[in-house]
Amino acid sequence: MSRYSTVTVVDDDPSIRAALNNLLKSHGHVVHTFASAEDFLRSSQLKDTSCVIADLQMPTMSGFELLQKMRAQGQAAPFILITAFADDRTRARALSAGVTGFFAKPFAGMELIACLDEALREHRGGTDA
Repeated sequence: MSRYSTVTVVDDDPSIRAALNNLLKSHGHVVHTFASAEDFLRSSQLKDTSCVIADLQMPTMSGFELLQKMRAQGQAAPFILITAFADDRTRARALSAGVTGFFAKPFAGMELIACLDEALREHRGGTDA
């Protein structure tokens, strides 16, 4: 389904970045990884990403803050949050902020892929092309 979608992974944990990079590439996505939200915001990938998968809690800028900055800059790419510290209140806040998906670590890779594929399909207007 991906057809060369560019997915950006933002997580301060190198093992999570590597695992997601491998998972997403194995499903046909072009993947760019960043250790911080600031690195991503300074990159040329900001305007080219089809979807962002970001950790909720990072040292200097949270996933929520990254989402807010992207939206303030007019970036409408789907956004998926992942976290090791999930609770109902945080999930509700994330969903009300407009995230496409919210996953507690550890999560099932195929559930993330299904969420990503659906987000990309909706963002493209319901087509697979």
